Amino acid sequence: MNVDVDLSSLREYLEAEAIDGYSIDADGTDSDQRYVSGFTAPDPYQTLVTAEGVHLLVSGLEYGRAKADASADSVTRRSAYDYQQLVADHGPYEGKCRMVAAFCADHGVDSLAVPRSFPTGTADGLRAQGLEVTVEPEGIIEGVRATKTEWEREQIQASQRANEAAMATAEALIATADIEDGVLVHDGEPLTSERVKTEIEVTLLRQGCSLDDTIVACGADGADPHNRGSGPLEADELIVVDIFPRDKETGYFADMTRTFARGDPGEEARRRYEVTKTAYEAALEAVEAGVTGADVHDVVCDVIEDAGYDTLRSDPSAETGFIHGTGHGVGLDIHEAPSVSPAGGELKAGHVITIEPGLYDPDVGGVRIEDLVVVTEDGYENLTDYRVDLEPTTE
Repeated sequence: MNVDVDLSSLREYLEAEAIDGYSIDADGTDSDQRYVSGFTAPDPYQTLVTAEGVHLLVSGLEYGRAKADASADSVTRRSAYDYQQLVADHGPYEGKCRMVAAFCADHGVDSLAVPRSFPTGTADGLRAQGLEVTVEPEGIIEGVRATKTEWEREQIQASQRANEAAMATAEALIATADIEDGVLVHDGEPLTSERVKTEIEVTLLRQGCSLDDTIVACGADGADPHNRGSGPLEADELIVVDIFPRDKETGYFADMTRTFARGDPGEEARRRYEVTKTAYEAALEAVEAGVTGADVHDVVCDVIEDAGYDTLRSDPSAETGFIHGTGHGVGLDIHEAPSVSPAGGELKAGHVITIEPGLYDPDVGGVRIEDLVVVTEDGYENLTDYRVDLEPTTE
């Protein structure tokens, strides 16, 4: 991974707290681990950040690849500490803790800060070995990750290009389906949410991306923002398509939502679509460095409330209307800092965020429109190049 990681804020914290190092004990699915180490592995490994550098402790199985790929200043294999003998003598738990303690000692570390996700058992075991272990409560690494480098922005945009191809696949299936007895039909069979999701996944695989899940939700299913959708897609109903793939090589996510309808979903549904589109456009215009995520969220709430619909701002117990935040950060995690919500802090140039207002009611269906943008000093750069239209086409 080619991220130029700036850990100065973490090192300033360590110096201010008189702590020798910062340790991550996790596998490569942990985004902080992947980001700091520049490496990923399926089994847990240790990353140690000190004033002098970043140091990895890995198994012999991963040593060669870590030496070649990791962005660390040093890589040590477990066998340097006679790990197997430690396990034989003390068991796997204490053996591991003794090994990590020796690794820390070799780098002059007697006190550690650890992330909130650090394994409790490992922390207690290191304390038993004489190390001082303190939880770093602010999520400094997550804060560093929130501001994307140019390389990171390029990777996210590449993932979004793949996402656009997948959305085009979904839209074309919906646009070209026949309509029989109110149901969309493709190749003589009902066009189901499951079929569309399969074709989305195939398209993404061909683009080098994968996804754990996606949303193709019709009618009342679409009125539940995280309902994945199931069964035949119907004419004259709103269909929410939300795709959030991850590049298999770089690990960076993308995110986009469009809402379609074949036929006439009704006057109220069309009005909700236009209100959502207006809120989405207003939110985009509000984005720039220095405003807060809460400010942008308030703009969306203003539009939706002025149109006569509930938001969680106007009614915290609302079950219909606009019932989620306006957006979130996207990077190595699909949901990461910053937040575009009532709790959202200051947006900074380089933040990559979604803008995704929506309106929901089981009696009408759901509408959501979502783009992925980079915050700039005086506005935003849209990483999404995909038309916004209720009527699906193959163009």
